[in-house]
Amino acid sequence: MSRRIINFIRERSLRGFGLTFIFTFIVLFILLISIFLSLVIVVFFVYIGFYTSPPAEDPNSGGGLVLVTYFGTVSILVSILASLIFSRIPLSPIRKVIHASEELAKGNFSVRIHLKGPKELRKLNRSFNHMAEELGSLEMLRSDFINNFSHEFKTPIVSLRGYAKVLKRKNLSDEERNEYLDIIINESERLAELATNVLQLSKIESQAIITEKTTFNLTEHIRTVIVLLEPKWSAKNISFQFDSSELMVTANEDMLSQVWINLLDNAIKYSTSNSEITIDMNSKIQHVSISIHNNGPGIDAYQQKHIFDKFYQGDPSHASPGNGLGLSIAQKIVILHGGTIRVASSDDTGTTFEVILPST
Repeated sequence: MSRRIINFIRERSLRGFGLTFIFTFIVLFILLISIFLSLVIVVFFVYIGFYTSPPAEDPNSGGGLVLVTYFGTVSILVSILASLIFSRIPLSPIRKVIHASEELAKGNFSVRIHLKGPKELRKLNRSFNHMAEELGSLEMLRSDFINNFSHEFKTPIVSLRGYAKVLKRKNLSDEERNEYLDIIINESERLAELATNVLQLSKIESQAIITEKTTFNLTEHIRTVIVLLEPKWSAKNISFQFDSSELMVTANEDMLSQVWINLLDNAIKYSTSNSEITIDMNSKIQHVSISIHNNGPGIDAYQQKHIFDKFYQGDPSHASPGNGLGLSIAQKIVILHGGTIRVASSDDTGTTFEVILPST
């Protein structure tokens, strides 16, 4: 056991000293080169007569001090010159990182570095390239967010303006007028929902911890959400299979409501008429699992990778209702609670979303 401890300490003590050894070697190399060149220069000066040693029989000549001073001056000058030349070797990777950082600052997120050498430089290489990759992904998400938000925001505004102009016509029948007014009301509600979701998502993303947690009956909580969505599922004659024991969790009840509203709303939206939505709840030692299954069309692998992205919609034409923020909001809330949300399965028989939450 003691041998293992000694080996562990030895490994830990040697870890991270690659650069130290390299710099030590370079300093020692510069020192040796400086001494050697200084000796060569002094011997050369003596040989050509540039420096003449004082007579040895004169004890007051101070020949030893003059020689040391002369040799020291030459050594310092040679050391400075050698340092300026050889210091470029260890500074070369730093210059590469500085240049790549400047490119990142200019917005060139495709820049990558390729450092070789000791472990520290290889680790810096991986960290920098990973950072550049993440920044590029964030920039792409930001661009997509702006484009999608502009599209989602502009479409109802154009629709409102168009139908408002039509309503100014005097030859409209009451039926046409009411139809256009209904469209304006629906588009206004769509805009209000979009603004609410964007504000809610912004608020959730700025949160680091969950406050106002309470212990409540999760089973009854989901039943309440189902009743809240009754107009939507009753319009499609959808039934629910929800048999579960009464499970308790400690969480923010209002925030979790948004998770179940978004998941159940999607389940209802993509379910066929006269179908059934199944909700399963299971309690483990430290967490609770909630699965929501509908019999709608499956989600392909590509869509599953992006389904929690902001404004992402599987339908590129944006013909289906919604603005692509519901699942993103649900994911942020679940993660803040220390849980996970995923597409557990999706095929021709339907799609199942699974949420896992800590039980306490």
